This record gives sequence, structure tokens and C-alpha cells, in this order.
Amino acid sequence: MARCLIIAGGCRGLELAQGLRRDGHAVRASTRDPSRLAGLEAEGIEAVLGDPDRVATLAPALDHVAVTYILLGCATGSREGLDALHGTRLDMLLSKILDSTVRGIVYEAAGSVDAEVLAGGAARVRAFAQDSRVPYVLLGRDPRDHEGWLKDALAAVDQVLGAPA
Repeated sequence: MARCLIIAGGCRGLELAQGLRRDGHAVRASTRDPSRLAGLEAEGIEAVLGDPDRVATLAPALDHVAVTYILLGCATGSREGLDALHGTRLDMLLSKILDSTVRGIVYEAAGSVDAEVLAGGAARVRAFAQDSRVPYVLLGRDPRDHEGWLKDALAAVDQVLGAPA
């Protein structure tokens, strides 16, 4: 079993974390909101205060992690902020991942964020993963298909860990 980091441990992230734990994985999840830390911990999830807009706050959470889920497909904010989140901020996060124990990346490539922005983020993850030989999965199912999305997200950990490096 693997230790998984979920970046953006909100509602869908919490449900994914619970499913991963049921499957025997150790789970760490980030939140920007300090008031959510205790609730995550109460679910048996190692909670980390971290903000994807401030990549340095997430870097320590990568320690001893095998699979990182980047669940920002439904992030909110200005177009400029979302462009940065799925662009330069994502590039910074990926560079931190390169110097970590992470051996697989799962990127949410569908959601309420503009499809062009998500496609750009997916292209960045694909290029990084191919250059670095890090297995990856792009979650392409719309999160509004809750059951299907969760099934795909849970299967992704096995896909990246089973893929040849």
C-alpha cells in the first residue's frame, strides 16, 4: 500500500481520502483552512495546512509520499489566478515533486475551471511526467459524475503504481 497526498482535501478530496484509506493506503490531505485540520484528522487523515498558490507550504507534505493527487479542477478564483494555479504554480509544484519520493501523479483535468486552463495544466503534467519518467493519470471525468469520478480517482493509484517507470 502507498502513502497518498491529496492536494485540496475539500469535499471530494475527503471522500477520496476515505476510499483510499478503506483500500489500505495511508492518506495525507492539504487544506488552506486551519479550521478543517481537526475534521480531517478525526477521519484518520494526516492533515496539512497548505495552499497550492504558495507551493512552499506544500513542499514538506511531499515527504514519504508515493502518489500525489492534484485536485484543482473545481478551484475558484479569477481567470488570472486559475491560469497561474494550473500554469506557473503547477510547474513549481512539479519541480518539487521531482526532488521527492513521489512516484506517481494524478491530475484532475476536468471540472468547473475553464477547459482551456485545465487542458494547459494537463499538458504540463504530461510533459513533466514523460520527461521525468513519472507515471501519471489525468482524471478526465467530470466531477459532477460523482460516482464515476470517485471510481476513476480510486483506480488511479493502482494505475500509477503499476505503470513502468
